[in-house]
Amino acid sequence: MVSPALPPAEAKHRLLEAAEEIFAEKGFTATTIRELAERANVNIAAINYHFGDKERLYIEAVKYAHECSGKHRPPPVLPPGTPPVEKLKHFIREITTNMTAPARPSSLQLLMRELSHPTAAAREVVRDYIQPVAFTLRDIIHELAPELPEPRRLMIGFSIIGQVLYYRQNRPVSELLFGKEHVDQLTTEQIADHVTQFTLAALGFAPPLLGGAS
Repeated sequence: MVSPALPPAEAKHRLLEAAEEIFAEKGFTATTIRELAERANVNIAAINYHFGDKERLYIEAVKYAHECSGKHRPPPVLPPGTPPVEKLKHFIREITTNMTAPARPSSLQLLMRELSHPTAAAREVVRDYIQPVAFTLRDIIHELAPELPEPRRLMIGFSIIGQVLYYRQNRPVSELLFGKEHVDQLTTEQIADHVTQFTLAALGFAPPLLGGAS
């Protein structure tokens, strides 16, 4: 039974939540317009009204999933002349806070599904959300190591993001390996500090983590 006379904003929100869940479960092709409307408890016409068609609803659902997958706080505004090492510390702390924040399981599932087989939705997510962050990190690394060739700087950036991303994507496997109680002890601050120290040591801006021991 369809709920009568829903406010437009509520109907749109219901559709986004329902679309995120169903697309995460079944993917774009296997999902029908009728399923989406029934899960959201709205008329099929509401999909056309708010999104135009199923493809646009899918794209907006993927963007909604990204917004629900972490805190996504804006980066701190650092004063002019901040040393690049301090910029990197702030950057790593922000992305660690964002990526380790609690998230809807369906949000992560849909994002992983989309980013493993990119469509137009992935292009919009990258353009609107991921690219600005990536370019910020690229500029920081360029300040830190301007003498390095671009491929090396890219790989350093990938290594930084990969370290942090592991704690979000691979937490279930980590819990199976070492036990949930041990993984739960890893706080956001500890992860950020570890990734920062590990990266700065690798780049020569901090002592080796083992104090030079062989």
